[in-house]
Amino acid sequence: MHKKPHLPEKTCPVCQRPFSWRKKWAKDWDQVRYCSERCRRNRSLQP
Repeated sequence: MHKKPHLPEKTCPVCQRPFSWRKKWAKDWDQVRYCSERCRRNRSLQP
């Protein structure tokens, strides 16, 4: 099985879980803040 241990990671400010780089975020990795669409939608529900 191929593993990708050297991909960059960030922590989602909503769920506090780490998420790693994906190819679909290659062009705008610096602007990616949330791990999922669900977290992006729920960003205003956080205290």
